[in-house]
Amino acid sequence: MMKILIALIAVAMLFPESTRAADPKPRFGLSVFGDLKYRPNFKHFDYVNPQAPKGGTIKVPGLDTFETIHPFILKGRKELFAEPLLYDSLMARSLDEPDSYYGLVARTVELPKDRSWVAFNLDPRAKFHDGTQIIVDDIIFTFNVLINHGHPRYRINYRDVATVTATSSSRVKFTFKAGYHRDLPTRLAALPVLSRAYYQKTDFKKTSFKPALSSGPYRVGKLEPGRSITYKRVDNYWARNLAVNRGRFNFDRVTVEYYRDREVAFQAFFSNQYDFREEFTSRQWATQYDKPPVNRGLIVRETLPDETPSGVQAFILNLRRPKFQDLGLRTAMDLAFDYEWTNKTLFYGLYDRTNSMFENSNLAAKQLPSKKELALLEPLRGKVPKEVFNEVFRAPVTDGSGRIRGNLRKASRLIKQAGYRIKNGFLIDKSGVPLAIEFLLFEASFKRIINPYLKNLKRLGIKASIRIVDASNFKRRQDSFDFDVVIRRIAQPLTPGIEQRNYFGSEFADIPGSFNIGGVQNPAVDMLIEKVVSAKNRNDLIVAVRALDRVLLWNRYVVTQWYKGVRNIAYWNKFSRPAITPKFDLGVIDTWWFDAKKAEMIEKGDAPPAPPNAIWALPNTNIRSSTE
Repeated sequence: MMKILIALIAVAMLFPESTRAADPKPRFGLSVFGDLKYRPNFKHFDYVNPQAPKGGTIKVPGLDTFETIHPFILKGRKELFAEPLLYDSLMARSLDEPDSYYGLVARTVELPKDRSWVAFNLDPRAKFHDGTQIIVDDIIFTFNVLINHGHPRYRINYRDVATVTATSSSRVKFTFKAGYHRDLPTRLAALPVLSRAYYQKTDFKKTSFKPALSSGPYRVGKLEPGRSITYKRVDNYWARNLAVNRGRFNFDRVTVEYYRDREVAFQAFFSNQYDFREEFTSRQWATQYDKPPVNRGLIVRETLPDETPSGVQAFILNLRRPKFQDLGLRTAMDLAFDYEWTNKTLFYGLYDRTNSMFENSNLAAKQLPSKKELALLEPLRGKVPKEVFNEVFRAPVTDGSGRIRGNLRKASRLIKQAGYRIKNGFLIDKSGVPLAIEFLLFEASFKRIINPYLKNLKRLGIKASIRIVDASNFKRRQDSFDFDVVIRRIAQPLTPGIEQRNYFGSEFADIPGSFNIGGVQNPAVDMLIEKVVSAKNRNDLIVAVRALDRVLLWNRYVVTQWYKGVRNIAYWNKFSRPAITPKFDLGVIDTWWFDAKKAEMIEKGDAPPAPPNAIWALPNTNIRSSTE
C-alpha cells in the first residue's frame, strides 16, 4: 500500500500545480462582490453605439498647466488624459456598474473562492504600438516598478500582494498575504500595462514629455509642453474590436488646451477655441451663458443627473499642526462658516450642503445608527465623540442673512476652552503665540468665496489670511503637507475599500503625496476602515461605511462645503452620442462622436437640432428650459 501511495505522489509531482489543484475556471469578468451585468460573449456595452462613425476632433480645456505626460510617479503635474488614452489596463471597467471589469489585455481571469490569489490570462493579440507583443514579463515589470518607484498610491493599493509570478508564457499569478482581500483582485485588474523593454532604456523615475511606448487607443500627436497636447487615435489599435471597446474612442483626435486663468478659459469657449466644458462655477452657470452662440443654438447646455458619490469637498485642516489637534477649535472653524449665506449670495442657491464624507450616495449616514452600526461602534465608546451614537451629523446652520452672532458666540466659547485668550484684539495661546490660520490656494477665483469666511474668523480674533501660489507650488506644498488649510475634494468610489486607508489611515498620514491630506491619525478610524475593507457583501459594506462616516464627521477633521447632485455641461453642438448615457460617467471622450452634418451647420452659423433637455439662456429673460 505504501509503495502505491509513494508512486501516486511521484506521478502527481510531474504535473504543474495548476493541474493538480482544483483551480477555478477562467472567467471573462470580475467584480468586488461577484455580480456582473454583462454575460459571456456580450457584443458591446449598453451605453455605446457600436456603429458610431470614427473621425473628427474634440477639444477640451485643462486648468493651469502640465509638467509631464508620465502619469505614474509622484513628481510633476500630470496631463490627466494621458493614462486613460495612452495605456491599456489588464481589464476594462464598465461605466454602468459599480466595480465590474471585463477582459482587455487579460482575456480571462481566475479567482478562487477564498480570494487568496488572482491570475490573469493574457490575450495573445495584445500589442504595444510598435507591434511587439505584450507578455507576462511586462505585467510583472509593471507591478514591480509601480510599487518600488511609482506614486505612493500603488504601494498602498498593492501592499497585500505577496508574490507575482509567471506560471506560463501567458499567465501571471498574484498571490496575496494572509487575510481576506476583497478589493485586491479588481485593483489588479485595473493595473496599467507598461513595456519592460522600453523602460530598460528609459528612467522610469523622471518626469518627461517624451511619449512612452504604450498600447492604448491613442498615441501622442502634437505636443506643446505645458500648453496643449493632441492625442491621435491609433488606427490599427489591437483591441479596437473587443467587446469592451466597440463603439468607443470615436474621435480621430482629442486635444487638451491649457489655460492658466479660469476667466480666459471661459471666454475662449464662446469663441470656439474648444468644444466641451463642464461648468463647476455656479455664478457662471446662472448668469454668464447669455451669449450669442448659446442664444443662436450653436452651443447647447444641459443638466444631467449624477449618480456617482460626490464624496466631500471641504476646507481640509492640517491635523499635523498642533493647533488643529483640538476638537473645540475645529468645531469653532465649522461654526464660523456661513454656508447658507454663501449659497444664497454667491452660488445662486444652486448647491446643497455636504453632510457626509460619502455624499450623494446610499453610503451616507443620514439617519441614526442602525443596530448593526451600533455593534461596530460600541467597542469605540469613549474613544469617539459621544454624538456618534445618538445624533445625526448636520453642519452648523444659519438663517442666510449673514448675521451669525449665535454661532460665533458658541465658537468663541469653544476657542477659550481650548486655552486661547484675547490680547490686543487677537487670540493668543498660553505661550503668547497668536492663533494664525492661512488658507493655501492656487487660483484667485476662490478668494470671493473665502473672504466672508475669513471675516468671521477675524471677528473671533483669529489671524486668518490667504496665500495664493501657482499650481505647481501648490502641489508641492500639499504633497509635503506644508499648509494650514487647503480646499480639496475627496472623491469616493461606488464601492469603498482599501483607498480609505490612503484617505484616512494613520499609517499614511505622514507619507509625502498620500491622499490623507489632513493627516488623520485615529485608531478608531483605522479599525472602521478595516471593517469597510473586509465587508463581504454590499449590505455589510454600507453598514461599515456609515459607521466610518459618523466618526469622521463628528471629529470635524474638515469643514464641509457643498455639492450638486447633477452635472452641468455645455458644448458646441457638433457631436452626437448614444441614446443611453453611462450611469457613472459622462462618457464624452469614450462614447460621443463627431457629427459631420452638425459641424457643417455650425460652420454656416445654423443651429443643429438640440437634445430635448437643452437649456437656453435668452437675452433679458431668466434661464429656462427649451421645453417650457
